[in-house]
Amino acid sequence: MPTKFVTGVSFGEDSFGEDSFLVGKDVAGKALEKMKGEKIHLSIVFCSSEYNYVEVIKGIKEITQNAPLIGCSSAGEFTEERVGKKSVCCALISSNDHKFFLGCGKEFKGNEIEAVKQATGNFSRSVNDYPYLSCLQLIDGLTGKGEEVTLAVSSVLGSLVRLIGGAAGDDLKFKETKVFMDNQINSNTIALCLIASKIPVGIGVKHGHTPLSPALNVTKSAGCILYELNSEPAFEVWKKYTRERAKEQFDINVDKLSDSTEIGSYLIKYEVGVLTGIDYKIRIPFSANPDGSLNLVCPISEDTIIKIMESSKDAQINSAREAARLAVASLRGAKIAGAIIFDCVCRALILKDEFYQVIEAIKEVIGKDVPLIGLETYGEIAMELGQLSGFHNTTTTILLIPER
Repeated sequence: MPTKFVTGVSFGEDSFGEDSFLVGKDVAGKALEKMKGEKIHLSIVFCSSEYNYVEVIKGIKEITQNAPLIGCSSAGEFTEERVGKKSVCCALISSNDHKFFLGCGKEFKGNEIEAVKQATGNFSRSVNDYPYLSCLQLIDGLTGKGEEVTLAVSSVLGSLVRLIGGAAGDDLKFKETKVFMDNQINSNTIALCLIASKIPVGIGVKHGHTPLSPALNVTKSAGCILYELNSEPAFEVWKKYTRERAKEQFDINVDKLSDSTEIGSYLIKYEVGVLTGIDYKIRIPFSANPDGSLNLVCPISEDTIIKIMESSKDAQINSAREAARLAVASLRGAKIAGAIIFDCVCRALILKDEFYQVIEAIKEVIGKDVPLIGLETYGEIAMELGQLSGFHNTTTTILLIPER
């Protein structure tokens, strides 16, 4: 039997109002109808913070007869059928060519290795007749430990296990994000799905940013706060190198920015690029402090060399297309059963009403009729030989599940 990958999406306000249990049943029912009676080996769920997660999962579990489930809260959801907000989307997978093993680790902030060991405690290091190992990784998006926990997963599982995943969102409320594994719904948690395959999955990762500034040295930082670049206040350096471009492109006068919302919107347009040797890893500066320091989503170490980056809307769309091409290339010619996409919410903020073009660009590459499920994340994860590796911001990462 070839792998079957089907999806459903439900917008609660369409029919069910605030009844999250009915929304869960609806979204799973829409997917199940396409399954044509095949046994469900894995459910994947991405859910807006507008819903009661416990009730949504309860509804999905009822329809899928308690099939294994992994997922998280989100900041935007999409399938091949629809792109939107305040929705729940679900994918169901049935396969004889892939086996799925679930685990979760709690309280990972400050104790990443122990949490990962907890999550992987029941994983097999090898599965007979399923030699290719990859791992779907979902984490709390507000811990600020995305890089650390991703490296911990790679360390525990080994470098031969390919990683892909993302950080949970909460519709830009930045209050609380949740990770789901079966009926467990928690913050400060990592959920993993080890995928053992007869043929390898496809992974692609790409961002659309290019350098705007010369190389800059981080001369003072602490955790996620960037204080100084080249011994000058970081925000002043940002304004120096973006002043002309911000005025020309967006009619922004950087010297008159004072409102926190305006500053955040400006910083999203000019992010941090850390050279990794292959490409620049993107980091988001989301706000400025009175002392001229910048707050980042991820920690940055002193003596790191960075560049200030920029990106057009076209570059954001084209980078998603390139991520899809990289994923298809790594499939070695196998037919695609379905796709799981992790796309940063910052890209949606940049593209606004044009974000749907990202999904259309991906579909152009993988096939218009290929089922897909995805979410807007607070960070993306990929560990793939020859591509960007680690925890990312403002990036598209794609996992393709081959049919057989």
